[in-house]
Amino acid sequence: MPQYVKDVMTPTVTSVRPDASLVEAAQLMRAQDIGGVFVALHGELLGVLTDRDITLRAVADGVDPLTVSCHLMCTPDPVTIGPDQETTEAAALMRRHEVRRLPVVRAGRPVGVVSMRDLERGRAPA
Repeated sequence: MPQYVKDVMTPTVTSVRPDASLVEAAQLMRAQDIGGVFVALHGELLGVLTDRDITLRAVADGVDPLTVSCHLMCTPDPVTIGPDQETTEAAALMRRHEVRRLPVVRAGRPVGVVSMRDLERGRAPA
């Protein structure tokens, strides 16, 4: 019996405005103990910003995290998956695109996130 993304995803969406600073995003990630946020405008997903993006794309290059927007440092147009798609499809997308989490999107709007860890936890015992 197939398992679906909606059954294992985290149904919480944490997002920041495109013009939010990297400091704002990092503080939000710390407060919520998460590794990434969605960059969204009016509910529409524009990109994904991870703690790794902040470190490698901004801090390592000497960019001022107080003045640079999340939109400039995020991964634009991220690979997404729908909540009614099978978890095997999510795992295949993650491997193909070398990512550890995927935004779950319905009608262009983020409704959750699914991570490799979610997929591992949701796997039925052998």
